[in-house]
Amino acid sequence: MTSPQWFENWFNSPYYHLLYNHRNYNEANLFIQNLCRQLQLKAHDKVWDLACGKGRHSLALHQLGLDVTGTDLAANSIQEAQNSAEEGLDFFVHDMRKPFRETYFDVVLNLFTSLGYFSDECDNEKVFKNVDAALKSGGLFLIDFFNSQKVLSSFRNQYTEKRGDITFQITKQVQNKRINKHIEFNCGNKDYFFEEQVSLLGLEDFVSFAKYTNLKLEKVYGNYHFETFDPLHSDRLIVIFRKEK
Repeated sequence: MTSPQWFENWFNSPYYHLLYNHRNYNEANLFIQNLCRQLQLKAHDKVWDLACGKGRHSLALHQLGLDVTGTDLAANSIQEAQNSAEEGLDFFVHDMRKPFRETYFDVVLNLFTSLGYFSDECDNEKVFKNVDAALKSGGLFLIDFFNSQKVLSSFRNQYTEKRGDITFQITKQVQNKRINKHIEFNCGNKDYFFEEQVSLLGLEDFVSFAKYTNLKLEKVYGNYHFETFDPLHSDRLIVIFRKEK
């Protein structure tokens, strides 16, 4: 029996959400509004929120009039997201490496660095092929990833994060173009250990993943205001592909 990969355990843990509970929800909602304007999305366009977590982006998209389907591998996150489900907003447990619907969506969104977790690079290509199959002709695929070059320029090997009574001890190192993060903490007199691994992907990598699909690079931006991408200073790498007819 195959052992679970690190993300199957960590993303399904309540401690993952606790560690990252400082994320700026106002900024996220502003990004969604900017995104809808930039992509010129219309009411009832069908959107796939790929790796949706607990569905915060999905809900924001739906509140703007879009029909949204959110999927994530973490069953606990989807269970919580389903509390917000209603007509035009639904959620499913799904592995992005497997096909999901065909020629159905107008837009696929992969937000907040939700790619690059797989040890096998071919799995990233599978994701792109599944997105290609799920999009209608002319549909858009938007990826929001961290800017790897800026991340490396401000890299910290060790630090702590305090969340309530829990202190997370975090150690990071870069190996083979991947950031390996070791997360250690104690809760209820029990020691916990988790791992995170994410590839330091750049624009050329995403273009390579799309090579054998109908997805063609259209735009590249550097932040949630959709300003020009600067490899040295931009916080984000936002890449938009369009499915050719």
